[in-house]
Amino acid sequence: METERFEALVDAILAIIITIIVLEIPMASNGSWEALFNLRYEFIIYIISFIVCFNFWNFNNNLFSVVYKINSKVIWTMGITLFVFSLLPYMTTFVAENFYNFFSQFIYGFCFIITSILTKLISKLLKDSDPGNVALILSLEKDYVLVINIVLVVIGMIIGYLAYPPAITLCCLLSIISLWIFGKHH
Repeated sequence: METERFEALVDAILAIIITIIVLEIPMASNGSWEALFNLRYEFIIYIISFIVCFNFWNFNNNLFSVVYKINSKVIWTMGITLFVFSLLPYMTTFVAENFYNFFSQFIYGFCFIITSILTKLISKLLKDSDPGNVALILSLEKDYVLVINIVLVVIGMIIGYLAYPPAITLCCLLSIISLWIFGKHH
């Protein structure tokens, strides 16, 4: 199967997810700076969630630019990944309303970890579905950064549990920055 329609579907789903996230930010109650400041956690987690979405789109866009064919395993694994990823608007609101709560932060980080694991699986399935694709193999040489993402979020979970729950979303953000630094091909 060729990838163009599949890529368009992924793009559309991610656009919907970002739209829902921004629409979930409540309106400032009276139009004052103070009312806007009271929504600071909503904006902080929105920024992080937007960066997570954009990073996921960027990774997939760059990856699928060298993919020539996919199979049903890739499609269904991406479908599961998008299902988990589609929980991001809910998780964003959950964290914004419970910013210093470990459980809400943990669930946000857990979705991030599951998405990273599934993305790593998709990378393997893509290589298996097109074993002769040298550009794809070279593109996925540094997919170990997905493991770094997972490790950083787990560290955030430990810090979050022991001392400061927002460390989890901070580590989600740091893991994306590490992807940009160590995975420069994406």
